Amino acid sequence: MARKPGSPRTRTRHAVAGVASARIIRKPGGHRTSRGGEDAPYHHGALRDALLGAAERLLEREGLAGLTLRAVAREAGVSHAAPTHHFGDLTGLVSELAAIGFRQFNAAMAAAGAAGNSPMEKAMARAKAYVAYAQAHPGMYGLMFRTERLDMSRPSLREAARASFAGLAGAIGANRQEQISEEALSLDQGAAIARAWSLVHGFTMLLLDGRLSDILRRLPEGTDAETLLDAMLRTAVAGPPGS
Repeated sequence: MARKPGSPRTRTRHAVAGVASARIIRKPGGHRTSRGGEDAPYHHGALRDALLGAAERLLEREGLAGLTLRAVAREAGVSHAAPTHHFGDLTGLVSELAAIGFRQFNAAMAAAGAAGNSPMEKAMARAKAYVAYAQAHPGMYGLMFRTERLDMSRPSLREAARASFAGLAGAIGANRQEQISEEALSLDQGAAIARAWSLVHGFTMLLLDGRLSDILRRLPEGTDAETLLDAMLRTAVAGPPGS
């Protein structure tokens, strides 16, 4: 027979549930942490991923200046010792975060390059994806090129950065219809890679810093940054008029 809501057994069950819930604190990151300050019940690998996810959110929201080990712990809702346990120090954390950025970046480049038909279309698609990634993840993009804050000897970061260079070299080689070795470049090959990278990276930094707005407002109505980039890329490939 069903017991009434106010029965002793029901009240006892509710009291036990209340005590259990009183031991749980909701942290800003939304994860559960005990009052004793111990880590939320993540699996080891899941906690590491949660910390990196928290670090990425902080980076995009508050910039590199707001990215500290304690801030990451608060964002993830775990004890302040957790980031140190997994990454050693802030350099270790931001280096692993930059590795994630490079992997995301490389995936975006590869997907864009696969969509084009001719080498030129592939190269232009990669360039536009480069800029689009930076616009969508400005904090992560900026971190990836802050070499003085990173430990480039960490295997994950070194491998991801090398893969990024390999993708760029491969795209330039395809456009030049030649195989480019990652280990040894001719001067002409190195110049081609540096020229392409300088153009797109420079454009991206000017765009993120708002320095292209003066040019854009002088262009015909409806011209946006992507249209300007497209014109720059076509000129770079075909050469200036009359050349």
